Amino acid sequence: MTEGSANDAQLQKLAIDTVKVLSMDAVQAAQSGHPGTPMALAPVGYALWTRHLRHNPGNPAWADRDRFVLSAGHASMLIYSLLYLTGYDLDLADLKYFRQWGSKTPGHPEYGHTAGVETTTGPLGQGVATTVGMALAERWLAARYNRRGHAVVDHYTYALCSDGDLMEGISHEAAELAGHQKLGKLVWIFDDNRITIEGSTDLATSTDQSKRFAGYGWHTLTVEDGTDLQAIDRAIRAAKSETARPTLIILRTRIAEGSPNMVGLAATHGAPLGHEEVLATKKNLGYPSTEPFHVEPRALEHWRGESDRWQQEEEDWNARFEAYRQEYPEAATEFEAVTAGDLPQGWDRHLPDLSTETNATRSHSGQVLQALAESLPNLVGGSADLGGSNKTDIKNGGDLLSESPGGRIVHFGVREHAMGALMNGMALHGGIRPFGGTFLIFSDYMRPAIRLAALMKLPVTYVFTHDSIGLGEDGPTHQPIEHLMALRAMPGLLDLRPADGSETVEAWRAALSYRDGPSFLALTRQKVPALDQTAGGGAAGLHRGAYVLSEARS
Repeated sequence: MTEGSANDAQLQKLAIDTVKVLSMDAVQAAQSGHPGTPMALAPVGYALWTRHLRHNPGNPAWADRDRFVLSAGHASMLIYSLLYLTGYDLDLADLKYFRQWGSKTPGHPEYGHTAGVETTTGPLGQGVATTVGMALAERWLAARYNRRGHAVVDHYTYALCSDGDLMEGISHEAAELAGHQKLGKLVWIFDDNRITIEGSTDLATSTDQSKRFAGYGWHTLTVEDGTDLQAIDRAIRAAKSETARPTLIILRTRIAEGSPNMVGLAATHGAPLGHEEVLATKKNLGYPSTEPFHVEPRALEHWRGESDRWQQEEEDWNARFEAYRQEYPEAATEFEAVTAGDLPQGWDRHLPDLSTETNATRSHSGQVLQALAESLPNLVGGSADLGGSNKTDIKNGGDLLSESPGGRIVHFGVREHAMGALMNGMALHGGIRPFGGTFLIFSDYMRPAIRLAALMKLPVTYVFTHDSIGLGEDGPTHQPIEHLMALRAMPGLLDLRPADGSETVEAWRAALSYRDGPSFLALTRQKVPALDQTAGGGAAGLHRGAYVLSEARS
């Protein structure tokens, strides 16, 4: 090794050790948190963020950036350290207030709260499933807007996940769908540290994840040493070169890597190392200071050494987009509108008049959806294998599949939980206004994803049909009784239960106008009569939450 390469290796080690130290110190200061995983993942964080991730800390919302999701949200000090070190809107003081009320560094990453956080994570499995929606959105937008010589949408989606993420059932639903969809620009990096809160993973699982994901149609790779930067780099490059399959990189790590006395121990998962072990770890690493939150200037300079390149990548994209605009002005205008989340002028002008029809509100909804699909080119969605029952199929919309990536009908399969998370990912990515349907009774199967949509204020719409006891012969397993009460108790979720065709039109208008969170329509299977609106002033009263249809007789 030459002197220059030795110095480079030493600087890289210092940069990686800085992540470990900041993670240890923040958890120690808060007296709560998860130090072990950020310490173990510091090398892959360094390799991914400095060598592969296309992003611009100066503009976290750049449309064609790569997406990075820390699905193992408990390891939040990893992403906070990376955000600070690469120059996002976090400073050292924010790290010192980790897990404190009002800080920019809450215990689990929160979308809209910390710049650079792409989605709220914490409930295990949600992050990885959300990335499938992001990757699906990237491919759909590329299919719709890219032109020969003008690739305005071209980026990757990465997730760091844990054994807990892969144990959760939603990971199966989402990974199977990702493999079926052949999402080649999706990369999950699995932190295979073989540790859970209760001890070794041998206590709870013996799954061969490589074979499992190969069965889903994924490309699988294994890095035997999670500290080997060159091996990590090669694996990520191999993942990016595989265009027809998503990739799982199995990264063998040791939790709390660098700690002399606690490396590999379950105790480091969710508790501070302790003052003495923090000092011992810094000594073991050869870190230049034992002071809490010490960052060497040369390490910070090294981390931010790529900032000019990151900024230039966005500037290059801006130039390409302007060239695209010159040649395809209508497509460019539409792209800017959909990525901004804007509804086109007059989008609701041609909604049907259903004021005299006696029909099931699910059928009314299907009619409204067809009209909306003609006005909103980015209205994309489907059903959890109930399209005919939910009336969610878009006529002439085309199936969204690997061979037809610009289709507008998503076949989520019998995967309600993944459907909810994929819708979140599509909305978070931007450019798509997603909807998804199932029976109201099965909203229970997707409730965690709905709750995250409400927390993140995502504009997604759920089409919940077969409302209440009107299902009759399907019996009590399919008759939602407590579900409306449960959904109404969720803050931020707009609840819409139209009584006839006119109210169904207004319910869709309200749902798509709502920008502060998700919404759902609870719709009947049985036919309902058209209400006489002459005394009540019309179904537009729905937008007030409630209105007087007619005065009660005394």
